[in-house]
Amino acid sequence: MIPPGFIQDLLARVDVVEVVGRHVELKKAGINHKGLCPFHGEKSPSFIVSPSRQTYHCFGCGVHGNAIGFLMEHTAATFVEAVEDLAQQVGMQVPQDERSPEQRERAKAEKDKQQSLTDVLARAADFYKAQLRKSPRAVEYLKGRGLTGQIAARFGLGYSPEGWRSLASGFPAYDDPQLVESGLVISPDVEPGEDAKRYDRFRDRIMFPIRNVQGEVIGFGGRVLDKGEPKYLNSPETPVFIKGRELYGLFEGRQAMRQRGYALVVEGYMDVVALAQHDFGNAVATLGTACTAEHVHKLFRFTESVVFSFDGDAAGRRAAVRALEAALPHATETRTVKFLFLPTEHDPDSYVRELGAEAFERCVETAVPLSRQLSTVASDGCDLSTPEGRARMLNQARPLWALLPDGLLRRQLLGELARQGQLPETELQSLWLGEPVAAPTAAAAPAERPRWQPKAEWKGGKGDWKGKRREEEQRPAGPRATPSTPTDNAVRLLLQHSELWEALTDEDRALLHDLPGVHGTLVHWLERHLTHHGSSPWAAIQAGLASDGFGDALNRLVNPLQALGIEELDAAGDLALAVTGLRSQASTPLPAGSGATDDERRRALEALARTRERHGIAPVKPTGL
Repeated sequence: MIPPGFIQDLLARVDVVEVVGRHVELKKAGINHKGLCPFHGEKSPSFIVSPSRQTYHCFGCGVHGNAIGFLMEHTAATFVEAVEDLAQQVGMQVPQDERSPEQRERAKAEKDKQQSLTDVLARAADFYKAQLRKSPRAVEYLKGRGLTGQIAARFGLGYSPEGWRSLASGFPAYDDPQLVESGLVISPDVEPGEDAKRYDRFRDRIMFPIRNVQGEVIGFGGRVLDKGEPKYLNSPETPVFIKGRELYGLFEGRQAMRQRGYALVVEGYMDVVALAQHDFGNAVATLGTACTAEHVHKLFRFTESVVFSFDGDAAGRRAAVRALEAALPHATETRTVKFLFLPTEHDPDSYVRELGAEAFERCVETAVPLSRQLSTVASDGCDLSTPEGRARMLNQARPLWALLPDGLLRRQLLGELARQGQLPETELQSLWLGEPVAAPTAAAAPAERPRWQPKAEWKGGKGDWKGKRREEEQRPAGPRATPSTPTDNAVRLLLQHSELWEALTDEDRALLHDLPGVHGTLVHWLERHLTHHGSSPWAAIQAGLASDGFGDALNRLVNPLQALGIEELDAAGDLALAVTGLRSQASTPLPAGSGATDDERRRALEALARTRERHGIAPVKPTGL
């Protein structure tokens, strides 16, 4: 643990203007400095850095903090990484009481080595950019892909010449071991005493520098200009480059993710650059590997919504399965994960170039949510019309569902899978979690009433009993179930079948919105839920209402239906009847002559009708009409 005193001394030595100024263009504005906020898109600067208070604040999006907080937010560094970065800038040694002197020395040597490797890679990136300007063939290739010079400069695109040792002209010593260690040069294994003939790893390729979230070059991806194999060639893993952790375009796309509200994960470097050319700067790509849980975790540090885009062929669908498995451990009710599948003849690059940005935006809007993708993957090869197929589907779904963290989303999906597998949710929960199924209560299955038997012998004549007359049968314990009103039915049906909300007219929705008391509150809750989560299974709605404190209100709506033994066969038709009943209870205008306008009379009588309904008084039609 870093002592608080050290943090205070560190913040007293660093200058927040200098720290922020490395990432944001600032201009003097009185006693402060002003610039465009790096955390949201804006055209007029509202981002203020105060040297007197040593803080930053954005009046547009509300972010604020000190130098440590800025590095954590802007570069996705951890607290310790931000402190160590600032301490190195001002020549302070971060206290590391838990590590021995040898461990601290090894850590320092490792960090120095990483810094030297990123310096070598940055120099190579500059060399490749200079070579691009000298190669008309490479420039024409990029223009043919629809890229401008501005977008090429933004991503630092370059070109590696055809020669075997072109980097020799860019470095003073081609035999420098760091050229091999950084993955730029290949040195084949040779017998002792033989001279190893080194050569460049990348030759005659468009070069895509790969940056970490701090903006340091940590590797390269190279694409052939013409036909050749491999189509893409990536740097090997090095002390600064681990493919399962890094994403191409993340450094360049962080601000666009905040502006658009989601990250778009694609499969290739050219997809990222082409999408940025068409104003989709929020795209990133994996580096020749399948998407990992660490990739997803890193993305969720910048956004709460991720859309995976894949080609529509078999390879794309296999990649989607791996992405689903990577995303499930990080999926919660507050995060959104979707899957976009393009036609088999297109990838994002070709699709956006041929059909335009608006068409691609519509594809993103119709992307498949994580819940449906899980069901699709689990149902692969299963005939859900047979018990065998449903059992196989549930068997394939279980390991995927188990990856989800505990929470509402996990419970919602359990209910959805139970419905698809035609099993009671409690039974599936028992099978998967080992929890016993709750025994039915007496109220759930009332016993049959015994037949009446006479209490004495019949003597005839006057119709008298020798003993007592028939005793009154014992009434069942508990309150008698109250028949549901149209208001109860309408709200209950919407909660139990939330997909019916979309079928209502605007007038009917307004009518339901204006319901008094708890009914209106439940309608408002449902609309918020639909806005964030879409239509959901009944089990999910139950869980959400219970967690928000509406469990008792829900029971009052549902219990009468269960107690009366009513079986629901046509939910949509029943809802239409209930809404019609609500309309019939609407107030009619007061008779003329009251001195009020028609609109005032209508509002007054509507208020009266609500009051009557709240107190259980049947509506009364005005007389004299």
